[in-house]
Amino acid sequence: QVQLVESGGGLVQPGGSLRLSCAASGRTFSRYTVGWFRQAPGKEREFVGAVRGSGGNTYHYADSVKGRFTIVRDNAKNTVTLQMNTLNPEDTALYYCAAGQPILSALRTERAYTYWGQGTQVTVSS
Repeated sequence: QVQLVESGGGLVQPGGSLRLSCAASGRTFSRYTVGWFRQAPGKEREFVGAVRGSGGNTYHYADSVKGRFTIVRDNAKNTVTLQMNTLNPEDTALYYCAAGQPILSALRTERAYTYWGQGTQVTVSS
């Protein structure tokens, strides 16, 4: 069983930065792939990025955030952070972290993740 808690959301101006954190409980956290997803009002939840577990620690990003967002995993602290730079209004959404053991081809699919946090709101506006 894994419990996830996100933090770090807030209001930021266009071009600004935010860092989201996902804190996890559970001794086997390092085995899990951790994904970040987001859902904007009136839209479906979409993949943002993920880091694989079990020592793989490979990183994957949606094209829309590649080069602007960075995921960092710290298994010793059971945390995964999402550093978001050069934010724009289209990044406004409720951001979720999730944990699971998806196969590579399902990494970007929300149904492949078992555990979810409650979400943290990110609003990009002047």
